Amino acid sequence: MSSPIQKKHPFRIFFISGLVTLLSLAYVGGMMGPQALLIACVLVLVEVIFSFENAIINAKVLSGVSEFWRKIFLTIGILIAVFGMRLIFPIVIVAVTTGLPFGEVVNLATNEPARYSEALNSAHISIAAFGGMFLTMLCLHFFFDRTRKVRWISIIEKPLQDMGRWWLYSVVSIVILAILALIPTNKEPVETAVAGAVGIVTYIVVHGLAELFARRQSKNGAVLKTGMAGFMAFLYLEVLDASFSFDSVIGAFAVTQNVLLIAIGLGVGALWVRSLTIYMVDHHVLKAYRYLEHGAHYTIGVLALVLLAGIFYDIPEVIAGVFGLIIVGLSIGSSVAASRADSAPAR
Repeated sequence: MSSPIQKKHPFRIFFISGLVTLLSLAYVGGMMGPQALLIACVLVLVEVIFSFENAIINAKVLSGVSEFWRKIFLTIGILIAVFGMRLIFPIVIVAVTTGLPFGEVVNLATNEPARYSEALNSAHISIAAFGGMFLTMLCLHFFFDRTRKVRWISIIEKPLQDMGRWWLYSVVSIVILAILALIPTNKEPVETAVAGAVGIVTYIVVHGLAELFARRQSKNGAVLKTGMAGFMAFLYLEVLDASFSFDSVIGAFAVTQNVLLIAIGLGVGALWVRSLTIYMVDHHVLKAYRYLEHGAHYTIGVLALVLLAGIFYDIPEVIAGVFGLIIVGLSIGSSVAASRADSAPAR
């Protein structure tokens, strides 16, 4: 039986997340009251449940980087995720879209949360277009990849792989964005086109550079990504986290307008997602459950669809979360069944 202090023991992996959760919830309960404590618990659970597929993709990328960059992901990365993506960056978005000075937006967030929420919601189309197109690129890149050997739902995946080319996912994404921008009911076609294009270009640049540096390292015999390859992989993970987090920040205002409470709830949830990622890497979860990565990408496709449809309709975030849990659950079940079939004695 392994000791809890061993590096890969679940207790050690999740200890910091548990400690921060207890301290954060104790602060919320003591300073803001029992109602705020309940809201914080809800936000933590929502962030963990709805970001589960993010942890799966993180684990896939993180399994290929060095120990140094894994530590950066858990230290600097979590600071960026909590304070940058879930607190500061929404303020930056409001400042850019409204033209208000940064300090004034901070004042809105702390003293007039209703107006801040309204301003953040006014930027929803740009946020949805950026995040939706970035995730569309990620989803299509996976399904058009001709080198991928494992298929889950072959009737869908095999035709996509057969037609896959290195440039096809970008072209399809551009066509989707053009259609979205040209639909007459789109109230902000220019903003949709610009933000969506930024999402596409961001994926191409960040993912492309990560792959470029990784190939250079592999030629030198390196197994894990270090240096610039590790940095680009880290940057890719942070942009991916941003694509997942923007909509959850907006959705959190439907639960509470207390910016500090939102930051605590979503931030603690993000910390659990990071710990879950490390657990998946250390315990080789993606190898044990062969279709889990597929389930995550199907879920990302659903999330991208919900984000892009949100340009035209008011769609609750819970839809993507529920579908995501169902799909990931099915992929785990299929993985277990396939493993049992492989280990069953031949008749």
